[in-house]
Amino acid sequence: MTSLVAVQKQKLESPPLEIHHLGDRVLRQPAKRIAKVDDGIRQLAKQMLQTMYSANGIGLAAPQVGVNKQLIVIDCEPDNPNTPPLILINPQILSYGTEIVVCEEGCLSIPGVYLDVKRPTTIEVSFKDEQGRAKKIKASDLLSRAIQHEMDHLNGVMFVDRVENSLALTQELTKYGFSVSQVKSVN
Repeated sequence: MTSLVAVQKQKLESPPLEIHHLGDRVLRQPAKRIAKVDDGIRQLAKQMLQTMYSANGIGLAAPQVGVNKQLIVIDCEPDNPNTPPLILINPQILSYGTEIVVCEEGCLSIPGVYLDVKRPTTIEVSFKDEQGRAKKIKASDLLSRAIQHEMDHLNGVMFVDRVENSLALTQELTKYGFSVSQVKSVN
C-alpha cells in the first residue's frame, strides 16, 4: 500500500514550511490532539516531510513548524527511497524498555548543536496513521529515540532540556548563538 502523503526524498530550494528555533514560544506550548484525520492533516504531513528532507532531518514535529497539533513525521532512512516515512498522529507511548542508553542528538530547531541525551532503547507507541487508522508499533534504537525526541516537542520539551552535562550544553548553545536561558531542564 502506498502512503497517502508520499513525497520525494529530496531537498527543495524553498521548503513549504519554516522551522522555528529555540527561543520561539511556539516550541514550548503543548500540542493539541487532532480530532479528525482529513486532507488538511495529510497535506500538513506532506509539507512537514518536504521541509524535514530539505533540512537533512530524520524527524519533525508540527510545533517546530508553528502548528500546534499532535503530528510527527519520521524517516530514519532519508537516503533510501524504498523506505516509507512514518506519520504519527496523536502518538502515545504505552511502555518503555528498561535499558537506558546515552546517544548524541540534534534538532532542526537548534541547528548545529549535538549533545548526549539519555533515553530508553525501546518503546511501544500507539498512534493514528495518515488514514486515521489506529496503529501500534514497538520501536528500538534510532527509531525509538527519534519518536521520543519528536514526542517531546508535542509537550513543549526540547532535547537540550534533557542534557545532563551543563558545561557542554552551555558551550554548544553559546557557540551557535542560542541562549542557555531558553533551556528548561526536565532531569
